[in-house]
Amino acid sequence: MNKPTVAVLGNLRVLLLDSITWVDAGDAGQIVISGSHGGRSAGEYAIVFPLALCCLNDAGVGKDRAGIVALDMLDERGIPGVAFGHDSARIGEARDAWEHGAISHCNRHAAALGFKTGCSLRDEIERIFGLR
Repeated sequence: MNKPTVAVLGNLRVLLLDSITWVDAGDAGQIVISGSHGGRSAGEYAIVFPLALCCLNDAGVGKDRAGIVALDMLDERGIPGVAFGHDSARIGEARDAWEHGAISHCNRHAAALGFKTGCSLRDEIERIFGLR
């Protein structure tokens, strides 16, 4: 499995995971951008390790917010989470999210850090975590 690091600040890395199922203990405390949808099954993987930030595809949001329910699951555990729009980045391709993703939804912990919807995912990560 390929988990490229696209930015570093001290011990904080921005990791690209095409699938959230690839997250492991070595990723704890890092920023993870995943190409996975933000549904419940993806959320079960995303909550296992405390991340600095978890980014998932909104998958069109869907019925009863099924495509972004992982954001609520993360929020319950104090983990900042954002979803990027399915129309801004391809599902399953984390690099596309890093390069083109636009934030469509934020959980409370991400909003408290200053993440805003409608903004570039990459620009917001670089601004908030000082990666510029």
